[in-house]
Amino acid sequence: MKKYLLLAVALILVGAMLVGCASESTSVLDKIQEAKKVTVGTSADYPPYEYIDEAGNKAGFDIELMAEIAKRMGVELEWVDMPFDSLVAAVAGGKLDMAISCFNYDEERDKIVDFSEAYYTTEDAFVVTSAFTGTITVPEDVANYKVGVQSGTVQDGWLTDNLVTPGLLPEANLSRYERVDQAALDLANGRIEVLMGDYVPIQALVAQNPDLRVVYRGVLSTGPINIVLPDGDTKLKAEVDRIIKELQDEGFIDQLAVKYFSEQ
Repeated sequence: MKKYLLLAVALILVGAMLVGCASESTSVLDKIQEAKKVTVGTSADYPPYEYIDEAGNKAGFDIELMAEIAKRMGVELEWVDMPFDSLVAAVAGGKLDMAISCFNYDEERDKIVDFSEAYYTTEDAFVVTSAFTGTITVPEDVANYKVGVQSGTVQDGWLTDNLVTPGLLPEANLSRYERVDQAALDLANGRIEVLMGDYVPIQALVAQNPDLRVVYRGVLSTGPINIVLPDGDTKLKAEVDRIIKELQDEGFIDQLAVKYFSEQ
């Protein structure tokens, strides 16, 4: 009787191990392919990367890129629009299959999610209004002014790590916004004096408002941009990376860059 009991226990343990191994090897890619749908998060307030057009549809560089990736995966694309600083947690928590919203690699983010290979490279910029009479010769000069930034971005991290934490910029002089258009509105109304952001969306803001001007452009916190993926999902990452390289080799991404980023 004891022998049979031990055998039963052993079989249960083996079964549990097999189930565990199966669950560990399961990729979000399998779920996507089975459902024939990929759920992707974005924060559609960052033109020309992602925004809502006049017809009320999502548009932009990232939007078209992800649409093509989904097409080549052979699945339907479902968008979820949410605040930028919620996207990483949503991917980490399994609420999204992936996220695309002009993301740069970040060590803190990398602790809970993975990143695709880079599909484009960006710069940072500081923008002010025509009423601004100050001087920004080097990036650290912005510590002398009231600064705005979109919450959760790498620019937010740069300002915090390089200016706020060392005591150069008082915490009270740094305003964080859920959406970049909110920050731009406060800049126009004089509630902040300098807005830091990715150069391309900043350039779009300036094009829409002749009262704004860029006073600094360079690589501080930005650089290559990537798609956010579930942590440790090597199968999904391999598929996304394969398609990104395919699109780069074909010149598809360069064509998108010309369409959305060419200076007028």
